[in-house]
Amino acid sequence: MPQDAPQPRPSSLIHTVYGEFVRRLGGWISIADLIALMAELDVDGPAVRSAMSRLKKAGTLLQERREATGYRLAPAMEPVFEEGDRRIFRSLEPADPADGWVVAVFSVPESARAQRHQLRSRLSWLGFGNAAPGVWLAPARLLPDARRLLERLGLSPYVHLFLSAEYAGFADLRTAVASWWDLPAIEAQYAAFADAWRPVARALPGRSEAEAFRAYVPMLTQWRRLPYLDPGLPEPLLPEGWNAGAARAVFTELHDGLAEPSLRYVQKVTGPPHPQESP
Repeated sequence: MPQDAPQPRPSSLIHTVYGEFVRRLGGWISIADLIALMAELDVDGPAVRSAMSRLKKAGTLLQERREATGYRLAPAMEPVFEEGDRRIFRSLEPADPADGWVVAVFSVPESARAQRHQLRSRLSWLGFGNAAPGVWLAPARLLPDARRLLERLGLSPYVHLFLSAEYAGFADLRTAVASWWDLPAIEAQYAAFADAWRPVARALPGRSEAEAFRAYVPMLTQWRRLPYLDPGLPEPLLPEGWNAGAARAVFTELHDGLAEPSLRYVQKVTGPPHPQESP
């Protein structure tokens, strides 16, 4: 892993391992095999067990004993990972301005203050910008993702969603957009990703499967936040020199070069796939 790349939390690395590999190998992995894989990422056994305990408590994983003690994804998490696949591996190109906007308007009573905070954080994480108190918007193509997320989290009773064909306000839209989204912060994250991982892309040839795994999992863990934070705004509304495309090119090159050898390495550690057992 590059020295200037941020060190992911063990739970984030485990999310990546489950999302990218364990799902493709039957959905279950023994704790011993997971600890062996995480050791390649410089995460020790106690840290793995602590992270797994938190993920189990959060309902992400279910403990299941087969030939050994292990964990599988909770069924409710499969739609979450499928949604992640769509965003992470089919990153948004700039939206067509003619498609319009989805607007989320919410009102949460004081007695449900925790849900208010959750709404703000989840809409922001999904790529929505904050236009005014209780008013968030994004390119219209994010409507299906927003509906799924709000329904899954039980937040839909507080939210009204609207589709708007065009902006008809008074301010210059590009200026307004710059106040609704923190575009410099998104650009900084794209730049940090590209700067950290471009040298790895240049050194792809000759890597062993274990080396591919050690690079790929932290890289994917850092990348998978970015397609959510980036709303995919229409190109005329983006700052000059918007750097998402350059970062996406680095990600694509690394994914194409590292994903399959990483999977082969995981298979060597875990053995044959572990299909879900019948109830």
